[in-house]
Amino acid sequence: MGWLWALIIGGIIGWLAGLIVGKDIPFGIVGNIIAGFVGAWLGGLLLGEWGPETGGFYIFPALIGAIVLVAILSLILRKTRRA
Repeated sequence: MGWLWALIIGGIIGWLAGLIVGKDIPFGIVGNIIAGFVGAWLGGLLLGEWGPETGGFYIFPALIGAIVLVAILSLILRKTRRA
């Protein structure tokens, strides 16, 4: 049951990051989950483990990491679409 909770929280974090940045994440729900997991990893590297934890995610670092990830991905996708 813990892995299901982690998938749900990861998806919510990815979805919130997309809303904050104002960009849709490719691949829908799966993209949101991946952005949440990668964002949590990136946020953990950059900011450490602080704030409330749920589903194995420290919410603030994970959200900030996912926002950075979505912003970088949107810039990369915009550049590749122009080419």
